Amino acid sequence: MDTSTVILVFAAIAAYLFWFTCIIRSLKGPTVWPIVGSLPSLIKNNDRMHDWIADHLSRCGMTYQTCIFPVPFLAQKQGLVTVTCDPKNLEHVLKNRFDNYPKGPTWQAVFHDLLGDGIFNSDGDTWLFQRKTAALEFTTRTLRHAMARWVTRAVSLRLCPMLESARVESRAVDLQDLLLRLTFDNICGLAFGKDPETLSPGLPENAFATAFDRATEATLHRFILPESVWRLKKWLRVGLELNLRDGVQCVEAYLSSVIHARKRELAEGHHYDDLLSRFMKKGSYSDAFLRHVALNFILAGRDTSSVALSWFFHLVIRHPRVEREILLELARVLARTRGADHARWVAEPLAFDEVDQLVYLKAALSETLRLYPSVPEDSKHVIADDVLPDGTFVPAGSSITYSIYSAGRMKSVWGEDCLEFKPERWLSADGTRFETHESYRFVAFNGGPRVCLGKDLAYLQMKTIAASVLMRYRLAVAPGHRVEQKMSLTLFMKHGLMVDVQERDLSGYASIVLAEEGARVNARARDSADGVVA
Repeated sequence: MDTSTVILVFAAIAAYLFWFTCIIRSLKGPTVWPIVGSLPSLIKNNDRMHDWIADHLSRCGMTYQTCIFPVPFLAQKQGLVTVTCDPKNLEHVLKNRFDNYPKGPTWQAVFHDLLGDGIFNSDGDTWLFQRKTAALEFTTRTLRHAMARWVTRAVSLRLCPMLESARVESRAVDLQDLLLRLTFDNICGLAFGKDPETLSPGLPENAFATAFDRATEATLHRFILPESVWRLKKWLRVGLELNLRDGVQCVEAYLSSVIHARKRELAEGHHYDDLLSRFMKKGSYSDAFLRHVALNFILAGRDTSSVALSWFFHLVIRHPRVEREILLELARVLARTRGADHARWVAEPLAFDEVDQLVYLKAALSETLRLYPSVPEDSKHVIADDVLPDGTFVPAGSSITYSIYSAGRMKSVWGEDCLEFKPERWLSADGTRFETHESYRFVAFNGGPRVCLGKDLAYLQMKTIAASVLMRYRLAVAPGHRVEQKMSLTLFMKHGLMVDVQERDLSGYASIVLAEEGARVNARARDSADGVVA
């Protein structure tokens, strides 16, 4: 190498280092290294990614910026990532400047093979049309009753018998797996009126469910790889990209057969109240559009509820006080609706109106989602230069990640006890009413125009399952089982949730409710007597 070449190389290195030093001065998040950016820190903390992000946000005032690719001309755009959990910033991104922060090309490219231009993978007019159409259906009471029927049927005929079998045999079961199967069957029933029966004795493999899992796993894997890499693997048809192609083909073939059969049945005058049938009655849509409608809602409604319930049961097991309050509320509601005989409380599935009265249970589920949101992180693409409410400049072409997991763990937002499991923070002072917090402090169901349409259905399903299980069984984490987070787009438990199952004795709760009612009767009698004397 001649002298001039050496000088040029050193000059290039010096220029890069000078540029790099200027760039990182404004970054206050994790350490950013030349060339590799923050990748070493990401790899080092892969097993605790969400807590690692929360730690940095707590130290940096709820917002920081980092550089994934510290390369000139890219660092201020594609390589720059803004990470935030500040409620003011979340409201700005999700609501006030909604049009400036779409899903973006990266997200859409990753999910396109599976979800097409469905509601969860589209922006602009395509998204708006589907959103308006779906919103009309989700506001109907008929759909909520349809969900209630699917859930109570699955719980009473499948989940509880399987837990009873585990109890009789003194056998630990993976509750997360059972819940995943249950919610998959429910959401398929609600979406297109077909029950894949994955939650059945022997836990059989279902071709549609297996293909859906395979396609979803391969899709999520794309987030780990640069787009050029997974596109090359797709072209070569190797690795998980081959799984994705085969999985999508199987899923689409199954849904196409369902759609063709349903069109024929509707033409013959049959009535169905699932989402697919409702969309068909609204207009003449292509089979591809209807497939994507069903797939998008299955993806949104399956994992989120089951994962939330898994963390809920884990937290309740660890907090007996909360479990006792949930059971007392159940006892009070059922004593009013079914009488004092606690044997009648478990004789039939919970009715829609009974579930609706479970205020403390809803508070406990919301508190679970605050600490363990089903989708811990989400990201948006920045279309035009913008300044967030906290003063952070975000350039066009960059991305912004909002940490839902971190949003529930900031002392500046939730107080010094933010890491404690306290359902009471969701209740009125007298404990009788559920009170929502400012919406952008709690974004487990997203916010703004993209707020989750199925929020009420999710609560209905989770409350029904939680109440039905807890009133019949006492659960305990199996000895030696480790509960850990799995690093993925959904906050699964890495090793599942292995639990031992024991029978629940409700007699003590029935006695407490009877004593409370007796005290109320005596108090009313004393008040009446005082009135007569006066």
